[in-house]
Amino acid sequence: MKHRSGLIALLAVLAAGLIGAQATSAGAADTGRRAVFVQTNQPAGNQIAVYDQAADGTLSPAGTYATGGNGGAALPGTESDRLASQSSLAYDAEHKQLIAVNAGSDTVSAFRVEGDQLTLEDVLPSGGQFPASVGVHNDLAYVLNSGGTGIVQGFLITKDGLESIPGSARSLGLANTEPPNFLSAPGQIGFTPDGHQLIVTTKASTGSIDVFGVANDGLLSATPVVNPSATPVPFAFTFGAGRLVAGEAGASSVTTYQVGGDGTLADPRSQTDGQVALCWIDRVGGFYFVSNTGSNTISSFRIDDGGQPVLANAVAANTHRGPIDLASSGHFLYAETGLTSTVDEFRVGSDGTLVPIGTVTGLPPGIEGIAAK
Repeated sequence: MKHRSGLIALLAVLAAGLIGAQATSAGAADTGRRAVFVQTNQPAGNQIAVYDQAADGTLSPAGTYATGGNGGAALPGTESDRLASQSSLAYDAEHKQLIAVNAGSDTVSAFRVEGDQLTLEDVLPSGGQFPASVGVHNDLAYVLNSGGTGIVQGFLITKDGLESIPGSARSLGLANTEPPNFLSAPGQIGFTPDGHQLIVTTKASTGSIDVFGVANDGLLSATPVVNPSATPVPFAFTFGAGRLVAGEAGASSVTTYQVGGDGTLADPRSQTDGQVALCWIDRVGGFYFVSNTGSNTISSFRIDDGGQPVLANAVAANTHRGPIDLASSGHFLYAETGLTSTVDEFRVGSDGTLVPIGTVTGLPPGIEGIAAK
């Protein structure tokens, strides 16, 4: 493993693509074209639907690929948010790898990405129960298993896929069922931009943001630093303005934190959007967009020079019912909607408003996980 230096449903065309490791669409070489990937998360067989992104941001189908595992659903069987997580699908641009979780079969899949085509390279045990989120930095991937005690498991990313890292598993010390309840399941795993720390949100199980140290060999500290969140139910996060930027569902707020070298979080700054169940978050330029799954809206925020979130638009856009996971590509934002199985397409305005440009329909119920290249 190389030394790690300092450091984001869709379309009714499952019949238009080939299910498996090959597709009929052009693009055998990676031409640099933009693409969006959507995880179907079906219990009888998880798949990745691939879409080409046109210059105007609209999406068109480019194939469908089986992950070799099964999708899953958190308890009590909610229709809008079956994995109860962010980043269940992750694109690694450095290695041109797409990493997907199979929550129903406790495995993780890795695809090689060439243009808009995928080749399945690995299906490996996830190291725990109900894998729901993936974090990537340089040659490392860590998978969050949200069932049971909550296990994070490390993998080495190679040109040929994934290799499990011996001795990398760490427990969050939770007491979840298998499958976990959607409120008590951890929400996301991800690295700080410099890769020196790994962060996990625990939602209502402990209401904390856990921070592990990451050594040069990719192994984590034995236990995390457990930080209580500033407002209840920390769910998803990103980074910006030199701070951790978290979506916290209980108060429908965005909170920013300074992340200390010792794993402690300091100087929390919060702002609510006045909507219901702010959970997912993604950054496009200087704006931070959040899905409010209880309001069927997306809100936009800015972060001022002092780290304070500033509400730009409480309703930057209305969505189809049950907006969940988000992905961005260029100046376009894509929002999965769990209750209507669509992906809503938006152009990002200069003031943080979202201009609707289309909707991808026809995906099966239960989709969750979206990524872009």
